[in-house]
Amino acid sequence: MSTGPLVAVDDPADPRLADYRALNDAELRRRRGADDGVVVVEGRVAVGQLLTSSFEVRSLLVDDHQADSCAELVAAVRARGAPVYVGCRPVVAATVGFSLHRGVVAIARRPPAVDAHELVRRVVGLQSVSGGRPMVAVLEGVNDHENLGALFRNAAAFGAGAVLLSPTCADPLYRRCVRVSVGHVLHVPFARLAPWPGSLVELRAAGFMLVALAPAASAEASSHRPVAVGELAARLAGSRRDGTGIALLLGAEGPGLSAAALAAVDEVVAIPMAPGVDSLNVATAAAVAFHRFGGG
Repeated sequence: MSTGPLVAVDDPADPRLADYRALNDAELRRRRGADDGVVVVEGRVAVGQLLTSSFEVRSLLVDDHQADSCAELVAAVRARGAPVYVGCRPVVAATVGFSLHRGVVAIARRPPAVDAHELVRRVVGLQSVSGGRPMVAVLEGVNDHENLGALFRNAAAFGAGAVLLSPTCADPLYRRCVRVSVGHVLHVPFARLAPWPGSLVELRAAGFMLVALAPAASAEASSHRPVAVGELAARLAGSRRDGTGIALLLGAEGPGLSAAALAAVDEVVAIPMAPGVDSLNVATAAAVAFHRFGGG
């Protein structure tokens, strides 16, 4: 493969920068992501994650103040045959529509969608980072990109083998989600699970216990007696069901899990909290549960 060119740019209207234009326009980015098949990866750490992933890098844009300090990223992108565009800070900011964090952003090619049922088969038997049971996160209606990005970062940190999303969840490869995940969304496998919630039975058939994480009020409304997350983790640790994985169901902040999803699970767990505190941010709550079920 030939070395990608290093290209100086001085005009935000340069057609070669079309992928980077108006990144702050959320609706435009959603359309481009779906129609043009691109993923925007912002920041040095996230771009570093991109370069260790299976995603194809299309190009890199850096401001000239950062070109030397991120020379390794520049060289790695060029080594893949992709162009690197370098512009002054005002040109880069005018192109993307805001002052770019640390002056580095890349464009990658969006891969084909993964089949959820095949993904479940792949993660069966994978252990968490602490040697605990295999885990997958199952998300319903999580449509806040920052929460979704943080969930992926936590899933990577605690060894969840995959993230399965209901059809109503946001796009994990949207720019803000990729940025908040610090690029980990590019490594954690994910897929859309449909029909919803009917396909949850396939997780149980594959050897996963369906565990809903819900605030106390929601948990008490289900048909299951809610237990503390640590209580269930301890019970499972002492059981002989060594092959059982954990499929942790999480809903959006506010509405939480639907009645249909709660009706499909095997257990409902809650995180004990101080009086007057009903719930945590969904990504924070997920981190607590990942840690407990993952053997931490």
